[in-house]
Amino acid sequence: MAQPLMPHATAAWLVENTSLTFEQIAEFCGLHILEVQAIADDTAATKLTGRDPIRAGELTHEEIDKGQKDADYTLQMHKAPEAVRRTKGPRYTPVSKRQDKPDGIYWIIKNHPEVTDGQISKLIGTTRTTIAAIRERTHWNMANITPKDPVTLGLTTQRELDAAVAKAAKAKGIEAPTDTRFEGDRAALIDQLRAEREQHVRDAEAALADADGEALRDEIVPGIRDPFKNTRVE
Repeated sequence: MAQPLMPHATAAWLVENTSLTFEQIAEFCGLHILEVQAIADDTAATKLTGRDPIRAGELTHEEIDKGQKDADYTLQMHKAPEAVRRTKGPRYTPVSKRQDKPDGIYWIIKNHPEVTDGQISKLIGTTRTTIAAIRERTHWNMANITPKDPVTLGLTTQRELDAAVAKAAKAKGIEAPTDTRFEGDRAALIDQLRAEREQHVRDAEAALADADGEALRDEIVPGIRDPFKNTRVE
């Protein structure tokens, strides 16, 4: 069954403006009845502004009247909302990260000059005008722009960046660079973990050898001693 474009806001409007049951509203909006109850009690995490499904063309007055007269009646969608499609263009970037875009763009320009402005635009979600300004060092804030890895900044993923670099390298007829930055760190980490594990084994064996044959006291209850006291019986 089709659902309203804004289920929670629609439910808030129906609670406020009709005598429909919570079950009817929940079923029509595709919500759990407890969500509708929370909206009615104003205990929802965010207070919603109601959305009129009649003006939206999703319900009619006649359909609401049928539901108000019969609590067992299931509301029928008059006109299902059109599916929201993402328009073409730069990817959406959260407001909190938009100030980091110039740094990410500058990093790609410096480290992967083979990547085209069009590819950078798709990766970072910016305009070619901005990219050109940074490339030509005419950006209004150029003095404060520092090259930073866009993956670290959260502007793109490593997989997307690697794919763009590989595609650009292929188009230029050059070999795509291989990222070996973490190979040495990975080997060192494996050696460190192995050494720690071996040391733990030696420590455990030594502790067992020291405790072998010794009588211990300070028992909390018979058979169980205080772990903070390891006093030998004199």
